[in-house]
Amino acid sequence: MIYSVHQPQYLPWLGFFDKINKSDCFVFLDNVQYKHREFQNRNKIRTKDGWMWLTVPVLCSRGEKISDVRIDNSRDWRSAHLRSLNSWYAKSDFFKEYISFFSQLYGKEWDKLLDLNVAITLRMLKMMGIEKKIYFESELSAGGEKTARIINIGKKLGAKVYLSGAGGKEYLAEEAFVKAGIKLEYQEFKHPVYKQLHCDNKKDFIPFMSAIDMLFNEGGARCTKNIGV
Repeated sequence: MIYSVHQPQYLPWLGFFDKINKSDCFVFLDNVQYKHREFQNRNKIRTKDGWMWLTVPVLCSRGEKISDVRIDNSRDWRSAHLRSLNSWYAKSDFFKEYISFFSQLYGKEWDKLLDLNVAITLRMLKMMGIEKKIYFESELSAGGEKTARIINIGKKLGAKVYLSGAGGKEYLAEEAFVKAGIKLEYQEFKHPVYKQLHCDNKKDFIPFMSAIDMLFNEGGARCTKNIGV
């Protein structure tokens, strides 16, 4: 069994879903420290002038776990994000198919960032037709730090192969996986070039946007085709 793990992200990019798709099960790392200025509370969307951040304001202390991070609802971020989607994707081919979910999403007041991110990810997986077993690190009670944490999760799941993002090469202790009897593999993801609104030719294409960019432009079926379903 192949497993992968990742911190819950806001409006994740295509590579996030590619890793889940290439695994038999996926674990949300909800019990690790929240990282500021990464993708846990923000992501990018395409605009006519390039790209922009959609950022969820949070109330967070240093060292706080992702599961405890609260959203700062004193700021009207939900209306702002929905306006941005309407502004930049209203003319996309699949806008009408998916905007109702986001309208409902932003119509609800969310308290925890984790709950928001998980709800988005699970729905986007459904839009792409990806069905995998989903777990939460906090439920597995694996324990450990860094490489040991990943290995302990694998042992809890009874998995034999860990699929890491390419960035794992910089920090994972590969020999520890050998000792634990778990095969370590690295994700190989080539970002597709797809039909992108506000892009007149391939030279103007901007990769690494939130996966909603491709969802709105080409639909869930096309997304799954490009991540190897």
